[in-house]
Parts: sequence; C-alpha cells; structure tokens
Amino acid sequence: MEDTNVIRLPVTEDRAPAKKRTRPPKFDPEEEEGKRQRHVKRLAALGQTDRSVKLLEELVFGAEDELLDRLVEDDEEQTGTLLAEDAVDESEDEDEARLQLRPTREAAWVDEDDELEEEVDMRHRYRRDLMRGQTESTMSKQKLQQRMRDQFQKSMGGTPSWAESHEKKNKKKKADEEDDDDDDEDEDDDLLRRTGNFVASSDSLPSGILRMKKCLHANSVRPSEDRLTTVQFHPSAQVVMTAGLDQSVSLFQVDGKTNPKIQSIHLERFPVHKAQFSRDGETVIATSLKNKMFYLYDMMEGRVTPVHTVRGLSEARVKEFSVCPEGDALLLTGTNGYLHLLTLKTKEVIGSMKINGDVSGVTFSHDGGKIFTNSEEGEVYVWDMRSSRCVNRFIDDGCVKGTSIAASPNGQYLACGSQSGVVNVYSQEACLNSANPKPLKAVMNLLTSATSLTFNSSSEILAVASRAEDEAVRLVHLPSLTVFSNFPVSKRKIVYRASCLDFSPHSGFFSLANNKGHAPLFRLLHYKDF
Repeated sequence: MEDTNVIRLPVTEDRAPAKKRTRPPKFDPEEEEGKRQRHVKRLAALGQTDRSVKLLEELVFGAEDELLDRLVEDDEEQTGTLLAEDAVDESEDEDEARLQLRPTREAAWVDEDDELEEEVDMRHRYRRDLMRGQTESTMSKQKLQQRMRDQFQKSMGGTPSWAESHEKKNKKKKADEEDDDDDDEDEDDDLLRRTGNFVASSDSLPSGILRMKKCLHANSVRPSEDRLTTVQFHPSAQVVMTAGLDQSVSLFQVDGKTNPKIQSIHLERFPVHKAQFSRDGETVIATSLKNKMFYLYDMMEGRVTPVHTVRGLSEARVKEFSVCPEGDALLLTGTNGYLHLLTLKTKEVIGSMKINGDVSGVTFSHDGGKIFTNSEEGEVYVWDMRSSRCVNRFIDDGCVKGTSIAASPNGQYLACGSQSGVVNVYSQEACLNSANPKPLKAVMNLLTSATSLTFNSSSEILAVASRAEDEAVRLVHLPSLTVFSNFPVSKRKIVYRASCLDFSPHSGFFSLANNKGHAPLFRLLHYKDF
C-alpha cells in the first residue's frame, strides 16, 4: 500500500549530453524565486530543519556575505586550535623521540641485600680513615657509600667528568661557553700571548687542592733516549730546556699543546749531568759526570764553546754548580767542602770558601747577598757573598745526612732536605740570626732521600722530590704548610723518578725531568702569567 504522506519530488536532469554541450539557460530572478518558495513549502511539510540545507539554500539563493564571514570565523578558530594541538603534539613527539634515542642504563648487577639497612663495622682497618669520631663505630651501607663518594670527589678536586650524567655535562659545557673567565683554553691562550716580566697582583693560593691540568710532555717532540737530568724554564721567554745522559741539550717552545722543538745540540761523549741558563738567559752552561771540561752554548750566535781549563781551579772534575743571581759568575762545588767562585768572562776563580765535610747543596738568598750551604754532616752554613765570610752556622734539626737545600724568592723560607726524606722548612730570618733555629714545619711525605727542592716564584709552593722512588714528588702549600692532596694522583704512572724540578718564571707551568727521558708538563691554573 502506497504511503500518502510521501511527496515525490520531480527529478530534473541538469547534465548535458557527453558529446553535445549546450549553453546554460538565462538566469530569471522571478523563476528562481518561485522555485525557492516551492522548496520552502515542501521542507515545511516534511518538518525538516537541517542546518546544512539552510546553509545550502542561503548560498544558492542569497545571504552569501553572511555565510562567508561565518565560514572565515570558523576556519580561523579551527586553524588556531589545530596549531595549538600541533605544537603540543610536536613537543610530545620530540620528547618521545628524545627518550627513545637516549639509551636507558640498567644496573649490571642488582643485589637485594643492598636495599637492607645493614650496619657496617667502621673499626676495620680498611675503613678507619672514614670515621669522623668514636660515635661512628657502625654506619649504614648507604651512608658509607656517600662518605666514600665524598672522599673520592675531595681527592679528585670535584666530580670527574666520567661520573657526571649526560644532562649535567651539557649544562656544564654550556655554562663554560658562556663564562669566558672559567674557560681554561682561553686562559691558556691569553697566558701564551704575553712574555717577559709582569707587575700584577693575584689572590692568594688556596690550600688542599691545586687546580692544574696535565699537558703534553715538554719534550714530546724529542724525548731523551736516556735519563733526563735537567729541566729548566727560560727566565724571560716561553722556552724550556731539557738535558740528559743522551749527550744532548734541547730547547722547546712552551705552548701547552704541541711544544715544538726550537733547537737541539749534541755534545760528543759528554753525558750532561747539569745544564743551566745564565742570568741573562743568553747562554747555557753544561757540565758532565767525570770531566773537568764544561760547555758554554751561546744561543744568540748558535756557538758551542768548550772550556777546558779554569785558571786557579785545581779540581779533578766540574760537576755541580749554581748560577749567581748577581753578576756573570758561577759557584762551583768542589771536593772536600770547597766552593769556588769563577767569572764566565775571564774563566778564572776569584774566590773560594770551605766548610767542614762535603757540600750536598747550595742556594742563594733572593738578593744574592747570602749563600746557604748544606753539608752531608747535616750542618747549614751561611756565607756573605761580598766578604766570603761565614756569618752563621747551625745544625739542621734532626738531620743525620743533608742532601739538598733551597731558599724562597721572597726571602721568607729556607728548606733543607735530608737522606731520611724529611724536609725542614725554616724562617730565613731565624737562619740568619739564630744559632739553633727551629723549623716551622717538618714535611715527612717522602720516604726516601729528598734530592730536589724548588720554590715557585711567588713562594707559595715548595716542590720536593726523591729520585730514589717512582712518583715521589710532593707540592707543599707554604702559607698553611700543608701538602696538596691531588698531586700526584693517577692510576697510570707519569712522574716516575724525578731528578729535577722547575716552575716557569711566573708559575704558570710546572715541569720535571724523570728517568724515562720525559719532562711531564703541568699547567697551574691559579696563575695567569707564564
């Protein structure tokens, strides 16, 4: 049965034949208005209020402007919403991608017992040093781990780079790039742009940890084939000299990166026992082990001059010597307690001094007016340079056999080394005026004979070393009379047996000569000048 409520709409064919295109009929407003009224009546009969039909009707039969405005507003709202959603989605996608790319580290071993609050006995000999009082006889595992971590970081001068997280490394790298003052490479570049004497004040050197950086060996371009006996920085240029038993003397430019070789001379059948720059830095004096002859190397002219005889010198060999701070003279160490003063200009002895016993070390006061001499019998002699008279004499406290001696550049300290490894640090004023001075500090960090002592230019650091044992080098902070805890600290040996130590003219670098033919070089970051 046919439904009487259904109104059948006439079907109109608007499509033209495929092969024949007809011209569209001319637009008639009255006819279109009639069509619109009929459609309205039919829709009202059906009871339909479809919004899409209404929009289509308005678009076909009028209200185009209102419809376009509405579509533009809807499009802008939708576009803004999509942009916000896209931004959120992109950030979420980036975070997810970053998390996916970042490798997740898992523990190689998980022990359930680590989570238990187990108490550890701190009185064991391996853990006694971690106790901070008698009350800490026991400690939890977590607290013990934190204590060991703190002690390790303190000894290393902070958290090592391999122990830092990836995020912390990136933050630290970014902060270092923004802060030029903390950039070590910029400091080195600025340091190596200048040379000569500087008049500048620096903050006092802190104790405990010495900020330093390991550089390429000073003689890495030409390492010695035998034991190095000498390393010394030039007094005014960025140059370091090395000499050793391989019968050679070499000069290198110090840049901390490549340290290129400037020149190297070979002395035939002359293993170098000691080499030193002259006071003006233009000549190198080199002595050997069993020769009376010594060499003078003029760096300006590149000429090597052997000195076969010295007028007034009756010694069988010339081995130990010191360059006088004033005048063009050398102080030769002879046998049987003799000291001979000779001029390089005329190659003759102009004065001699004698102590009881054999001389084990010689050093000059900061103004060159006094000579401090250490004997193998443990006595220290103080000589006046002008009159060649002994003005004081005292026994090094607790010393059985003296081995070395050094005076600070500021005239404040005098250090005396002994065969037992003890280094006594005195006040120079007390050594000049007292017959029984007491040491300010007895440095007992060496277990073998203290054979080398050197002060830095600011008299804040005393370097002590023994050539009888590997890694037997210590740096003493003089204002506090304590030893820096982070040198040498390395699982792999670098220092080995050191026979000579030296600081650059303004303490920017520190180097030493070892028995492997190398001169390890260290940049002291506290000092800004070479």
